This record gives sequence, structure tokens and C-alpha cells, in this order.
Amino acid sequence: MDDNVPDDPLYAEALAEFARLFEEAGAAGEPDRTAMTVATATLDARPAARTVLLKAFDPRGFVFYTHMDGRKGRELQDNPYAALLFHWPRVREGVQVRIEGRVHTVPDDEADAYFASRARGSQVGAWASLQSETLDARATFEQRIAEVEARFEGREIPRPPRWTGFRVRPRWIEFWYAAQFRWHERWLYERDVAAHWSKRMLYP
Repeated sequence: MDDNVPDDPLYAEALAEFARLFEEAGAAGEPDRTAMTVATATLDARPAARTVLLKAFDPRGFVFYTHMDGRKGRELQDNPYAALLFHWPRVREGVQVRIEGRVHTVPDDEADAYFASRARGSQVGAWASLQSETLDARATFEQRIAEVEARFEGREIPRPPRWTGFRVRPRWIEFWYAAQFRWHERWLYERDVAAHWSKRMLYP
């Protein structure tokens, strides 16, 4: 295991539970089990949330990809902490998983490999989009798409230099299981400053 990843049985238990629920979400027919809300905040504590797609998870953390110069990319560089929320209403009686932690960019080789696996249209879009900036007309974006397609015609499209992955390393993972009368069951796994994990139940 990576030296920077806590080798803790409770952390392993939490990751195993997430993996089990993730598989159940697929079997239950969730429209997109990878969809998760990502919440960020500015340095003056103004929050923002949006839905993105989970692209990888392992003991190092939970990964999604975006432009570094878009709003969430800028906020994560200024204030490298994020909260994630998965909601799978078709799993059991309904399940939520909440994750909070510090954010790190993934290594270049990892980002390159993921970018290379994307559909070509998605690769073109990553180059053409000035994410979160004002767009005067849809035609302007379509023109940028055409320019990117012409630029890379007949060859592989490399990863844009300001497009990468962010990995959320959990310090807090909560599993929320719905129950009748709102008698929900909640379990919290939490990492302390010494990287030791604990587990406790919460009132609904």
C-alpha cells in the first residue's frame, strides 16, 4: 500500500462497504451510480455544489476530472477540501454515502491514461470548452469544436495542459441507510490527526 494511505482495518471496512453498495447500485438499475454531488468552497466560505461523475476509487481516494480553470477547479486549488455525496434511492430502502476530505491532483500519467480512454468527442470538448466562462452564443462553442477537430485531424488528441483529475482523500465517510418513519441508520467512519480511524453510529 502507498505510504501516504492509512493502512487501517476500519478504513478498509469503509471502502469495502462503499464497493459493496456501488455494486448494488449497478444491480438495482440506478440511472448512473457514478453520479455524485461535489461541494467546494471559496476562501471566504461561499459554497458551491454540482454533479460530476466518479471515475475511480481505491484506498488513495475518489477521483473525478475537470478543467483546473473552471469554477470548481479554481476553488479546489485555493481551498483544497471537498465534500462528495452519492444518493442511490433504488438500493435497499435508499442509501446515501457522504465523503469529506482533502483534495490532491492526480499524477500526470494517471490523468493522461484516463484522458486517452475517453471518447474522441469528449476529448475534443475538453479542448474546446473554456469551462465556466461566459459564452456569447452556442455557435461560438461549435466553432471552437470545429477548430479543435481540424487541429487534431488524423492524430491522437493529447490531454489539455489545464485539464486533470482531483482525488478526494477521505477523512470522513458516512453511510446513511433509509428506514421507515425516518428511523434511518447512520454510520460514521472518521480519521483523526494521527491517521487513526474510528467508527460510530449517529442519530438519524
